[in-house]
Amino acid sequence: MNRRRRTHAAQLIPALVRPIDPPLFLILIALLAYATLIMASAAPELFMKHIGNVCLSLLGMWIVASIPTRRLLTLAPLFYIIGIALLVAVHLFGTISKGAQRWLEIGTIVRIQPSEIMKIAMPLMLAWFFQKRENFIGWGEFLLAVLLIAVPAYLIVKQPDLGTTILVCSSGLFVVFFAGLPWKLIVPVALAGMAVIAAIGISGDELCKPGVKWPGLHDYQKDRVCTLLDPTRDELGKGFHTIQSTIAIGSGGFLGKGWRQGTQTHLAFLPERHTDFIFAVISEEFGYLGVLVLLGLYVALLARGFMIAASAATLGAKLVAGATTMVFFTYMFVNIGMVSGILPVVGIPLPFISYGGTAVVTLCLGIGILMGARRNVQER
Repeated sequence: MNRRRRTHAAQLIPALVRPIDPPLFLILIALLAYATLIMASAAPELFMKHIGNVCLSLLGMWIVASIPTRRLLTLAPLFYIIGIALLVAVHLFGTISKGAQRWLEIGTIVRIQPSEIMKIAMPLMLAWFFQKRENFIGWGEFLLAVLLIAVPAYLIVKQPDLGTTILVCSSGLFVVFFAGLPWKLIVPVALAGMAVIAAIGISGDELCKPGVKWPGLHDYQKDRVCTLLDPTRDELGKGFHTIQSTIAIGSGGFLGKGWRQGTQTHLAFLPERHTDFIFAVISEEFGYLGVLVLLGLYVALLARGFMIAASAATLGAKLVAGATTMVFFTYMFVNIGMVSGILPVVGIPLPFISYGGTAVVTLCLGIGILMGARRNVQER
């Protein structure tokens, strides 16, 4: 009997670890360990909840990694429809918090943010779509893909949630780009965007005057752009976040002030220190060296993701792996940019580091997708 149990255990362990990509898993564990260390300083009262979120995220990662990518893609339309339905439900029954209607209450304990689901459902849906049309990709397919992106993006931006809208649109547009979107369309759009940014920079004083409306944007979104141009316009109001975060980053120096020794953090000058602005906590307490360690882990994550995408067995797996990797980059770039004062504050967390249940689970599901794509390469 004991021999049979040992034999069963010996067979079970390889089955449990088979879905895991060792390099990617080690990078993820290092990031989550870093996050846990920072969380113990920035928000010790949330430490146990953070540990629970991490455990749930790792379980979700393993489940997704165990599903073959081809099977996952067949479920993509269902995930997309469920995501749209939940976004509509948010508008009808959602909970309002801090002026935004973004959450659904399930019972008295569970609270979910359906827009996070679309960060995964969107690239899966478009990867499934382009794989189905692999030999017939033309302008019609690209236009339909843009429509598939526009529907959830509209529902999310109306919550309002500009940060998540950017991430959902990015996750879809990366798939469209990797599917072969012509450069003759990309270049004019990029040039138009640069022209708009230049015009805002040149005419900032006039455009940022009270009462001036910006088409398609809420007043708070306009204020974020104007604050980026000059945070001192409202030092104790709209510019407070940016000013305090840049002070924290600069005061850390090369080695930082030490764990739990950050004055901006622990004297409560730094707002949202455990979520959107946790990069400033890292910079203040661990300095330039701590930031280099974090960026090194991110570079390793992106490199491994692109390696998996490049070797994926099918077009769908290549598209979803490449887009997922680029979404990680977008999280990282936008968060660090906004905390450093070079991008507007849009409420995007630092990937795998910021506190948050739904966001961390979603990111780890993305890791599971990459692991699933790597398994397909090994088993083909």
